[in-house]
Amino acid sequence: MTKASRFDADHREQRIEEGKGSRRFPWHEENHQHGQALGEKMNIMDSSLLRLSIVVPTFNELRNVRELLRRLEATLGATGWEVIFVDDDSPDGTATEVRDIAQAETWVRCLQRVGRRGLSSACIEGMLATSAPTIAVMDADLQHDETVLPRMLAEIEQGGADLVVGTRYSAGGSTGDWNKSRKAMSQLATMTSRAILKQPVSDPMSGFFMLQRKVLDSTVRGLSGLGFKILLDILATAKQPLRIAEVPYRFRDRFAGESKLDEMVIWEYGMLLADKTIGRFVPVRFVTFAIIGGLGVFVHMAILVSELKGLKVGFTTAQSTATAGAMVFNYTLNNLLTYRDRRLRRWAWFKGLFSFMIACSIGALANIGIAIYLFENRTQWLLAALSGVLVGAVWNYAVTQLYTWGKGK
Repeated sequence: MTKASRFDADHREQRIEEGKGSRRFPWHEENHQHGQALGEKMNIMDSSLLRLSIVVPTFNELRNVRELLRRLEATLGATGWEVIFVDDDSPDGTATEVRDIAQAETWVRCLQRVGRRGLSSACIEGMLATSAPTIAVMDADLQHDETVLPRMLAEIEQGGADLVVGTRYSAGGSTGDWNKSRKAMSQLATMTSRAILKQPVSDPMSGFFMLQRKVLDSTVRGLSGLGFKILLDILATAKQPLRIAEVPYRFRDRFAGESKLDEMVIWEYGMLLADKTIGRFVPVRFVTFAIIGGLGVFVHMAILVSELKGLKVGFTTAQSTATAGAMVFNYTLNNLLTYRDRRLRRWAWFKGLFSFMIACSIGALANIGIAIYLFENRTQWLLAALSGVLVGAVWNYAVTQLYTWGKGK
């Protein structure tokens, strides 16, 4: 079997018959001899013990899986490591592809998540799923340079580093063929990240890094799991100073498929920064939920006024329509922003809207009831009204988080 056909689907049944879990193939000796040209990358992982686990979050990365595995084995050799693909239920069949390969290659693992999405949370689950003492995180699109993994591992095992960052912004590193606007956005994000960082790092926005398991164990319960910058989350959560090393690499173009970056990455990044600054006092999702609720008041009043003054309908009809319109507005915006990682789609969207409106209707009754009770017991009217609003908001947030968007942080 040739190197090029190593992970071809046509050879899967043949590999299963040859012996599951074996990474010794006819072309292995050829690669081993070529290891000198790779800077001894082939030998560094030769071990009967699991030393390294590589966590790869995926969503619609079917066409990149086999090429990534080819390059990883060419770099790391035959033993001592594993790769865990954490797939967010990709419609293109990424998880099925990984499982097909894993039937013959036991060092390949698949963790498929259904009903939830998010790069950071996927990385956390993948890291928790391994027993390896050292864990690396990298993308599936081959933009991260796998050939620097041995050097990153050496920084931990021989250099004593707690965490190693694959950096684009130190000597020898590069952002590749990025255009000016993307470079500017990355540099701005790096600057703003320093507001929550406790240690200087040249590339805290990197998605390519390696850490000792003890770093994960000491930070995992405080991680936000929001957005896509898991490294920044870890760095901002660590309570003790970390021994950090940096290894430069050149950021490459995507091998296949489409980028997952969109305009919402700015919102997700803002959510992470907010969680790390005020999250210890109040859940950042609640803050977003409350702000959207405030915007809903303006939507309510706009609909009410337009129907009363413009359409000349009765107050009861106008008020009912305005209430329903504000609820739909609040639900839609919360589904898009507050619960972006658990966004409801298709039929689930309508089911979610129904549960949201039921919960908010009860919250409105609680709001009115609390306000009337306090007002009748000689509480100043403004304080009574605000107390009712607060109780209603907390009720709406707690109940919809549980029943509309499911349990979670």
